[in-house]
Amino acid sequence: MPSASSPTSPSRVPGALHRIAGWLPVEVDRRVRVFAWLSFVAEVLIIGTGGAVRLTGSGLGCPTWPRCTADSLVNTPEMGIHGVIEFGNRTLTGLVGILALAVVVLVWRMRHERRVLFVLSLVVLVGIVAQAIVGGITVLTGLNPFIVGFHYVASVSLVAVCAAFLVRMYQPAGPRTLAAPRWFAGLVHATTAVLALTIVFGVLTTGAGPHSGDEDSIRNGFDAQVLEHVHAWPGYALFVLTLIVVVLAWRLRLPVRRWATALLAVELVQIAVGLYQARNGLPELAVGTHMVLAALAAATMTVVVLRLKQPAVSGWQAATRETASARG
Repeated sequence: MPSASSPTSPSRVPGALHRIAGWLPVEVDRRVRVFAWLSFVAEVLIIGTGGAVRLTGSGLGCPTWPRCTADSLVNTPEMGIHGVIEFGNRTLTGLVGILALAVVVLVWRMRHERRVLFVLSLVVLVGIVAQAIVGGITVLTGLNPFIVGFHYVASVSLVAVCAAFLVRMYQPAGPRTLAAPRWFAGLVHATTAVLALTIVFGVLTTGAGPHSGDEDSIRNGFDAQVLEHVHAWPGYALFVLTLIVVVLAWRLRLPVRRWATALLAVELVQIAVGLYQARNGLPELAVGTHMVLAALAAATMTVVVLRLKQPAVSGWQAATRETASARG
């Protein structure tokens, strides 16, 4: 039996746990900020590597799940570059999960005072686990385009949740008040809905196109050329709505004006890439870039929506009150 002074003694365990708990931050500090940003970057990066899996025809590089093959947990030399790409993407999922777990642990002691941060971190962690399972189902169903599409939409959603964590991380705890007119907030929410619609039609368009992830996998059966046009309609509507949001935000000097401008910039690049890929036979690099830009657009839109509210009295409300007081 271990002695009382042994490092493995049960009496030492509570003390060790207490020291670990004491090391955890009680408020947002540099450790939380660093790991939150790393988690966000990793979530975006895995969309890029997931796109590489599909665009290089490596979707079944590891033909089974959770093992890479029936006899090997990892890829083998006989599987070639497709096995390397697919297994590399699976490995990155583990890194993304570790970073998400680190964020959960780091906000543990502030789970009551900063409940929103704790809940968002849990959503990301649970979502990554669910995504790993969905990824396995994707492989086991031979890259069913609808499951692949759901896999991508879920990944974009996790990027948006990570962006929400970043926004709330830099804001103090406490009640938040609307920092813009209600009609403007409604316009922003409508723009968000159009962005979601654009992403969904983009997923359907990709599911009908040539980049299936494997030459033997089925497509969703829709006409890809027709869907390209249908996908473009909400895309252009999104651009017009965002332009209106930007103009109004600057005229009213609302706190979302700079982020709305950033969203417009992302959309302009996205439109340019979309037109280029449509007119040049869907080159793989352009398609992959288009996928990542969609995730960044969703993240930026999340920031715009969350910054409609401020922890304290907003500039717009303060100006309104000052004007009303002067007139009164």
